[in-house]
Amino acid sequence: MSELEVDGRRLRLGDLHRVLYPDAGFAKGDALDYYARIAPVLLPHLRGRAMTLKLYPYGVAGPHFYDKHCRGAPPWVETAPMWSERKGADIRFCRLDDTASLLWSVDHGNLEMHPLLSLAPDFETPTAVVFDLDPGEGAGILAAAEIALVVGDMLSGVGLESFAKSTGSKGVQVHVPLNAPATFGETKAFARDVAEVMASRMGDRVVARADKRLRTGKVFVDWGQNDRHKSTVAAYSLRAKLARPTVALPVEWPELTTAVDSGDAEALLPDPDQALERVAERGDPFAPVLSLAQRLPGSS
Repeated sequence: MSELEVDGRRLRLGDLHRVLYPDAGFAKGDALDYYARIAPVLLPHLRGRAMTLKLYPYGVAGPHFYDKHCRGAPPWVETAPMWSERKGADIRFCRLDDTASLLWSVDHGNLEMHPLLSLAPDFETPTAVVFDLDPGEGAGILAAAEIALVVGDMLSGVGLESFAKSTGSKGVQVHVPLNAPATFGETKAFARDVAEVMASRMGDRVVARADKRLRTGKVFVDWGQNDRHKSTVAAYSLRAKLARPTVALPVEWPELTTAVDSGDAEALLPDPDQALERVAERGDPFAPVLSLAQRLPGSS
């Protein structure tokens, strides 16, 4: 057991040598170090948001489970109570608003950061629209990147600025900042319309339905992420999809084009050191997602 003081809080950390990513020998101490160093750009994308904790107590090779109730948190970790009609009670999500809370969650087994699309306590108002581009069997991250470029062009055509990020796994996401009055009904309908238009025009490459049987060799434009209760992996989060650590990293549009044109899938699967280097060089190109105010076409 080790102790660390962060933000005036004393953290008791478990086995720092526990290997979380076996192929890379990447241990819990490495994960804590990454999150401590990336915190200045990561935390703004988490602050004020209810968090679904994705716990890997035995590393990526072991079982994982989701925690929406902030179990085991010290009293200084903020929570975001959300009323659940189905449960007839509040779900008390964690809020990871500072470095101490973030590192507590990582020590607790939370490898991936999954915030909701709203800011607590206003759970009915999304701050962005998200398109999750998920390649089916026989397609890959470069196919998702190609479709992301098309999505970006379509959005630009209706006057919306958007931002892309690799998911650190097999897909790419496109975020459309709103930061203005909107409902999940509106954002979900808009995302679905875009997906269905693409599927009708690019049926050989795109599907707009979740049925996995339809996805072979194509990219699913997942519009269903735009929902009150769904979380989306944060920019700069580690991912636990591979036996080595990768990062969900913002990618500027010219970089995405270069990766597609060169066939360089690895450029979209950065490791933690590469993510830290990028941030040191460029800061946070995803920062406008938090502040840029836009309205959906047709909204008042």
